[in-house]
Amino acid sequence: MSSNGTSTIAGTSGTTKTNASDVPTSDSAAVARRLQSELMSLMTSADSGISAFPDGDNIFSWVGTIEGAAGTCYENLKYRLTLSFANDYPFKAPTVKFETPCFHPNVDQYGNICLDILKEKWSPVYNVRTILLSIQSLLGEPNNDSPLNVAAAQLWASPEEYKKVLLKKYKESSP
Repeated sequence: MSSNGTSTIAGTSGTTKTNASDVPTSDSAAVARRLQSELMSLMTSADSGISAFPDGDNIFSWVGTIEGAAGTCYENLKYRLTLSFANDYPFKAPTVKFETPCFHPNVDQYGNICLDILKEKWSPVYNVRTILLSIQSLLGEPNNDSPLNVAAAQLWASPEEYKKVLLKKYKESSP
C-alpha cells in the first residue's frame, strides 16, 4: 500500500486502485478503454431497438435510444436517453435519464429511472448493452411496487386507458 492509502491491483482493462476502505476506483484512461470496448460490442450486436453512442468527442457522455418492444403498449415508440459515466465506472452505475418525456410507473417527470440495476443491484459485469436492454424490458414490465410516477402505476391496471394516456403524452412531447 502506498503512503496515500491506496494500493494498485493489476487488471485486464487497466490499472485499478483501491482506497484504504477497499472501494475500487479506476483511472479515466481505463474507463475510456472500457467504454470504447462497450461501444464496439454494442455496434456489432444484433439487439433490436437499442443503440447508444458517445455524445460528440466525450466518451464519458453518451446518447442512447430505446424503441418499445413488440407486443407492449410502447411498441413503435422511440425514446432518447442520456448516459453519464464517472471515473469510477464500472464500479459505480452510470447516471441514465430519459430525455424524451416518458409516461411510465418507474420514470419521473424529470426522466429519472427507478431500476434496481442502476442503484443497489449494480454490478461491474453490467454494461451499456445490458442497461439499455433492461430499460427496454422495464417499459413493458414496470415494477409497480416502487413507482416514481404514481398516476402511471395506478393506470397500468387498465391497459386500454394506459395506452391512450401514453400515446397522448408521447404525441405532446414530439416536435
